[in-house]
Amino acid sequence: MKSWLLVPVLAVVLAVCGARSPYQTVLQHSRIRGRQQGPNVCAMQQIKGTNRKYFTNCKQWYHRKICGKPTVITYECCPGYEKLPGEKGCPAALPLVNIYGTLGAVGASTTQMYSDRARLREEVEGPGSFTFFAPSNEAWAALPEILDALVSNVNIELLNALHYHMVNRRLTTEELKHGSSFSSMYQDSHVHIHHYSNGIVTVNCARLIKPDQHATNGIVHVIDRVITAVSSDMQSIIDVDDDLETLRVSILTSLPVYPEPDPGRPRSSERYLLNYHMLKQLQCAESIVSGTSVETLQGTALEVGCDGDQMTLNGNAVVTKKDQLGTNGVIHYISQLLIPDSGTGSGSGSEPAALTMLAPLNDAFKGSVTMTPDLRALMKNHLLKQQLSSKALYDGQQLQTLGGLTLRVFVYRNVRTGSEVTGSSAGEPDGEHLKVLAPPTGTNFTVYVNKVPVVDADLMATNGVVHAVNAIIRPLGKPRPLLRVSPAPSCGSDPLSLWQLRRRTGSRRTDRRLQLQ
Repeated sequence: MKSWLLVPVLAVVLAVCGARSPYQTVLQHSRIRGRQQGPNVCAMQQIKGTNRKYFTNCKQWYHRKICGKPTVITYECCPGYEKLPGEKGCPAALPLVNIYGTLGAVGASTTQMYSDRARLREEVEGPGSFTFFAPSNEAWAALPEILDALVSNVNIELLNALHYHMVNRRLTTEELKHGSSFSSMYQDSHVHIHHYSNGIVTVNCARLIKPDQHATNGIVHVIDRVITAVSSDMQSIIDVDDDLETLRVSILTSLPVYPEPDPGRPRSSERYLLNYHMLKQLQCAESIVSGTSVETLQGTALEVGCDGDQMTLNGNAVVTKKDQLGTNGVIHYISQLLIPDSGTGSGSGSEPAALTMLAPLNDAFKGSVTMTPDLRALMKNHLLKQQLSSKALYDGQQLQTLGGLTLRVFVYRNVRTGSEVTGSSAGEPDGEHLKVLAPPTGTNFTVYVNKVPVVDADLMATNGVVHAVNAIIRPLGKPRPLLRVSPAPSCGSDPLSLWQLRRRTGSRRTDRRLQLQ
C-alpha cells in the first residue's frame, strides 16, 4: 500500500515543480547569477544611460544587450528580501505589513501619497485581500498634466484611477496567466494581463518591474506606467481616430493604403497586404527586448524588435505610437506601409513562414548523393520552424526542427593557449583553442549546433536565413554520467560533468570557463 501511494504523490510533486511560470524561471536565473554576492541577491541588467532594469535570462546574459543597447549588471535584493547592516547579500525577509506600508517600502511612495490624498488609505490598511498594480514614482512623474487634473477634481477622479489599479483578490505572478483579465475595483472594468515567454508580465501593456511584493492584506506589483480603463475594441479605436482614416477605408474596401489605388489590382491582394500588418498574437511594446520573428495573419513572418526605446519592424524604427490597447488587441501606429518579401505573389495567404536552414557544405556528403527516404527525413532536421539570425542564438538554446528533432546551441569563445587543449561541455570538440562558454560578442567565438560548428552565418534569403555547417547534424548521443556538485552559475542548473570536475580539481590546466563566469 505504501509503494502504491508513492506514485500519485510523486506525480503531484513533479507536476508542481514543473509548472514554474516564465517569470519565475527568469527570476531563478537572476538568483543563480547573483548568488555570489550573497543570499537572495538577484542580478539585474540595466540599459546604460537609463533607469530601465530587467531580470536577466540566458540570452540577455550572454549578449549583454537589451533592445540593441549595452547593459550593465547590477545586483539587488530579490523580491521580498532586504539588506542588513554588516551582512552580505540580502539575508532578511521584508517585514510583512499592510498594502499601504508596502507601497512605501518598494519604491511606490507617490502611489502611497495619492492613496492617502484620495482617502484610500483606510481601505488598503484594513482587512481584505487585494492586488495593487502600483505605478512607480517615475510613472507618476511622467504625466504631470494628467496628474494635476486628477488631483484637482475633488479627489474623486484620483480615487477612481487608483481603484482601477486594484483587484479585489490576491494575484501572484503565477496566477497572472497570458491572455487573462480580471475585474478591477473601478466599476468592474477589466485589467488585461499578458505573461510572455521571456518572463515579462504586463497589465494593460505596462510592465511589472517589481512583482510579488507580499503584504498582510494582499500583494503589490510595481508597474512602469499609470494605466487607464479600456472600453473600446480595436475597430472602435480605428473608427474615431482621424490619423487612421485611410486605414479605416482600406479595411472597409480591402484596398491598400496607396495615394492612388490601382483599380486593376485584385482585391484579394489588398487583404493579403493588410493581413501582413496583423500579428497572430498580442504583442505589447514593453514585452520586446530583442528581435523576435512573429507570424502574421498573412502567413509569413514579421520581425518585431526594438532599438533603445523605439519599437522596430523588420529592423526599421517605423512605429510612431505604441500600445493603443483595445479590449480585443493592441494597435501600434507606423509611419510607412510594410511590404512582405513575397508581396508580388498571388495574395492567397498560403505562403509559408520564414525558416532557418542549417546547410551542410558539399564536403559533408560523401560520394554521390541519392535522395532516399532516410536522407529526406534527416534533412528535415536541418530546417528550423522560424527565422533565427546568429544574433538570436545563445548558449543552451533549444531549436525545434521541421522533422521533430530538438537541437541544442552551444556558444564558445576561442581562447589561445600555449598548447593544444581539447574538450568542453558541448560534446568536446577538438581544436587548437580552448572553447569557453561566453557571450557571442565580436568575431572571436564559435557557434555549435549539437556537435557541428557553424562555419558561415547569416546568409539572408527572401523567405529565411541560411547558416552553413561543415557536417550533417545528427541527434546527440546519451550524455555521460554526471556527478552533482555545487554548480557554477549557468543558464539552468546543470551539474558539472566528471570531465569538468577533473579539470576544476585535479588538472594542471586552468579552467577558463569557470574563471570567466
